[in-house]
Amino acid sequence: MADGHKTKLPTSMTYSSVVSRDNVRVALTIASLNSLEISACDIGNAYLNATCREKLWIIAGPEFGSEKGAVMIIARTLYGLKSSGAAWRSTLAQTMEFLGYRPDTS
Repeated sequence: MADGHKTKLPTSMTYSSVVSRDNVRVALTIASLNSLEISACDIGNAYLNATCREKLWIIAGPEFGSEKGAVMIIARTLYGLKSSGAAWRSTLAQTMEFLGYRPDTS
């Protein structure tokens, strides 16, 4: 987990909202009334699937063995970074669109 409280605030969007329980209940009710099929899943280590928006690096510690002391670039978002939620949401949206899903604004 990253120390997000120690990083500068990014200039790009960092907030990714969380759906409320009531909105989920309304969506499930509408789906039931219209005989719609519901699919759900849990994506483990979700943030590690998104590309990091900032340029971040670390100096490798002893846990990296022979690489100890090397400068390493962080390529994936980490839990604790201020922009990780927004980066993950963007990655998920792109993947869903690639799979043929489209947002409905009606």
